[in-house]
Amino acid sequence: MSRTRWRLGLGATAFLVAAGLVPAPAHAEDVTDYAITVDPAARGAKIDDTMYGVFFEDINRAADGGLYAELVQNRSFEYSTADNSSYTPLTSWTVAGAGQVVDDAGRLGERNRNYLSLGAGSSVTNAGYNTGIHLEEGKKYDFSVWARADAGTALTASLQDAEGTLAAAREVTVTKSGWAQYKATFTATRTGSDGRLTVASSAAAALDMVSLFPRDTYRGEPNGLRKDLAEKIAALQPGFVRFPGGCLVNTGSMEDYSAASGWQRRRSYQWKDTIGPVEQRATNANFWGYNQSYGLGYYEYFRLSEDIGAMPLPVVPALVTGCGQNKAVVDEALLKRHIQDTLDLIEFANGPASSTWGKVRAKMGHAKPFHLTHIEVGNEENLPNEFFARFKEFRAAIQAKYPDIQVISNSGPDDSGTTFDTAWQLNKDAKVDMVDEHYYNSPQWFLQNNDRYDSYDRSGPKVFLGEYASQGNTFKNGLTEAAFMTGLERNADVVKLASYAPLFANEDYVQWRPDLIWFNNHASWNSANYEVQKLFMNNVGDRVVPSTATGTPSLLAPITGAVGLSTWATTAAYDDVRVTGADGNTLLTDDFSGDASQWTHTGGGSWSVQDGQYVQTDVNAENTMVSAGDPSWHDYDLKAKATKKAGKEGFLVAFGVKDTGNYFWWNIGGWNNTQTAVEQAVDGGKSTLISKAGSVETGRTYDIDVKVRGRQVTLYLDGQEWGSFTDDKPAEPFRQVVTKDQKTGDLIVKVVNAQNAAARTAIDLGGAKVASRARVTTLAAGPDAVNSETSTAVAPVKSTFDGVAGKFSYTFPANSVTFLRIRQR
Repeated sequence: MSRTRWRLGLGATAFLVAAGLVPAPAHAEDVTDYAITVDPAARGAKIDDTMYGVFFEDINRAADGGLYAELVQNRSFEYSTADNSSYTPLTSWTVAGAGQVVDDAGRLGERNRNYLSLGAGSSVTNAGYNTGIHLEEGKKYDFSVWARADAGTALTASLQDAEGTLAAAREVTVTKSGWAQYKATFTATRTGSDGRLTVASSAAAALDMVSLFPRDTYRGEPNGLRKDLAEKIAALQPGFVRFPGGCLVNTGSMEDYSAASGWQRRRSYQWKDTIGPVEQRATNANFWGYNQSYGLGYYEYFRLSEDIGAMPLPVVPALVTGCGQNKAVVDEALLKRHIQDTLDLIEFANGPASSTWGKVRAKMGHAKPFHLTHIEVGNEENLPNEFFARFKEFRAAIQAKYPDIQVISNSGPDDSGTTFDTAWQLNKDAKVDMVDEHYYNSPQWFLQNNDRYDSYDRSGPKVFLGEYASQGNTFKNGLTEAAFMTGLERNADVVKLASYAPLFANEDYVQWRPDLIWFNNHASWNSANYEVQKLFMNNVGDRVVPSTATGTPSLLAPITGAVGLSTWATTAAYDDVRVTGADGNTLLTDDFSGDASQWTHTGGGSWSVQDGQYVQTDVNAENTMVSAGDPSWHDYDLKAKATKKAGKEGFLVAFGVKDTGNYFWWNIGGWNNTQTAVEQAVDGGKSTLISKAGSVETGRTYDIDVKVRGRQVTLYLDGQEWGSFTDDKPAEPFRQVVTKDQKTGDLIVKVVNAQNAAARTAIDLGGAKVASRARVTTLAAGPDAVNSETSTAVAPVKSTFDGVAGKFSYTFPANSVTFLRIRQR
C-alpha cells in the first residue's frame, strides 16, 4: 500500500469533522490505505470478565487527601519526621493559646500514640489538603472528635475561610468520664475551597481523631470514599481492584507496629494494621514521602471492590524488599508470621462470621464473605531467587488450606533483562498460576511491541499485566497504549488481567507521572489515558474474532540522523571525533585544535574547548547534548575518544540524532556508573534497547566506535565489540482487534490510528450477516492534547454509521481510537 493524497468525500470521518464532532486531521488531505479482514468462522481467545481492572496504590496522595473522604489532615497528630523530614505532630494545624502534642500514658490507645493537650481558652485550626477544606453550600458535614477533660469542657467547632463563616458553629459538651467520641453536623452556608476547621475549648482538654467527613460519600457509606473519585473508578466498570501496592507492600521493615518492634514507622503495608475502628488502626510512613493514616484500609478496599462489582486482588509482602531497597529478610519466625497473616487475610475475606477473622469482618459491618479468589505475593522484587524461595512457602501454605485460591507471582520491575528472565524461568519451573509483569516505557515501545504476547507459551503461567503506562498523559500516550491493548485482547488466552498505573494523582502532591485520574480538593478530571481505558473496559466483548490488517509502508527506513556528545551528572572530555560514511567518505572530523563551531549545544551544562579537547565542566548538569552533522546521514561509522573527569556517571555518545527529543545514545557508565546501555529517545520518551553491567574509570581515555548500517548498529569499546542490536520492530501506528459481545451479538471492531493521517480502510467481515447501521464511539484529538480541570480536549464522541455491509469502507480519523459496534443478523 502506498500513501496517497486525496480529498475526503462526505464519508463517516468527513461528516463528523463537518459537524464539529471530531477534530480534523493535522493535514486533512493526508490518507493512508489499509485493509482489515475478519474471520467470524474462526474461534479466537475467550476474554474473561476480569480482563481489565484498576490498580490502587497510595501514591500522589491517592488515599488521605484523595479517595478517602476525610477532610482533616493529620487528624490524630501522628505526623512525624519518620514520614517526611518537614513534618511535626502539628503539621497542618495552628494553635492559638496553649497547646502541645503529647505522647504519654494518657493517650487514646496504644496504636494511636499522640494526642493534643489544649489549654483553657485555647483553640486549634486545621488547614485540610491543597488550598483547604472544600465545602458545598447546602451539604452536610459530619464532625467528630475524641476528647477528655478532667473538669469537663465545652468544645466549639467552626468552619470559616478568609471571607467569613462557612457554616454555623457547633458546640459539644465534654463530660468528666474519660476519653469519648463527640459528634456534630454542619450544614454549609457557602461554597468554598479554602476552608479551615477550628476547635476551641473553654477548659483544658485532650483531643484526638479530629474528623470532618462529607455526609455525601460514595454510596453514603460511613468512613467512606470521596464520591466523585469513586464514581470515576466505577465508570470504568473494572473487573478487578489490585491493592494496596506497589512499593508500599515491598519496602521498609517487615515488623509490626508494637512496643516489641519499637513502634517502627517505616513498615511494609500489613493488612492487620488497617482494620477495626479507625482510632485503633496503626499509622505508618508512606514510601512516597508522607504519612498514611490507614483510615482507608483493607476493609474499605474489599467494600469498594464489592460496590463496583470487581474482584478484589490484594498484594501481601514476600519479605524481600524492592523499589531500590533490594534486601531479603532472613528471619524464619517473621516469615512464618507473615504467612499466617496471609492465611488470616483469606479468612477475613471469605470466612464465616463465626470464624476468628470472619467475626472481625462481621463486626465491622459485613457479615457476608467478600469472595476473594486471587492473592498476589510480592511486588517487583529485584532478587528473583530470594523472592521465589519465600513465594513457594507462601504458596504451599495457601494451597494446603485454601486450594481454590490462585496465588500470583511476579517477574520483577522491567519488561526484560536478567531479573525478568530468571523470574520467569522460576515461575515456569514451579508451574505458577499467574505472573505479574510491570513496565513503564516510551510511546514508541508500545507501538513496537503489540505482538509481545503472540509468542508466549500457551501452556505456561498466565500473565497479569499489573502496572503499565507510556510515560505521559497526552493523547499520543493514550493512543499508543490503545494500540498495545489491541494486542492484549488478541492474546486474552495468555493475558488474563491488565491494569494501568498509577490510578490517582492529587495535583498538589505529585510523586509520579503519568496518572489516570487527576484531582484537587474540589474537582477531578479524566486524563486522555483514562478515556482510552474506559472505552476498552466498557466494550470488552466475550471472545476474540480473529482478524488481520495490512501495515503502514515505509516504517523500516535506515536509521538516519546527526551525531552527538553528552554527559549526565559528570564532567568529561571528548577528542578526535570522526564520522565516516559506509563508502569511506569523511562526513565529519574534529580534533578540537581550534574551536567547536561544528557543534550545536542543545542541552544543559557548560562546554568549551580546553587543551585540544571538548570538555563539559558542569558536574551537576544532566543531558548536556551537543550535536553535529546532518539529520539525513545514514550508514556511517562514528568514532571518538572520551575521558571521564569527575562525577557520578560516564559519558553518552549519540547517533541517529534528529532533534532534541529523537535520537539514540550509547550510555556508557550510566545509572550511577553501574550499567552501560543503548537508549532510544522518541519524542522525549526513552526506551532501553540493550543493556549490560559496566562502569567507567575516572581519568581513563576510552576509544568509542559506533557502526550504523541500515537499522543495525554495532558498538565497539576499546576495539572490542561490546554489543549490537537491530532496530527493526516497526512502530506500527495502525492496530485493530475484533471481539464479539455474546449478550448482544455485536461485533466490536476496535481500530487505533496513531498517526497524523486518516486511515481509509476496506473492512471485510468475512461473510458475517450484519445490520447496516453501526454505533460508533470515537476518541480523536491532537497528539499533544491534554485534559485538565478546565479543559476536556479528549472525550468520546458517539455517532452512527449507516454504511455497514459484509464488505465496506470506513475512514478512521488521524490520531483516533474508534469502536464500531455492529449488530449481527
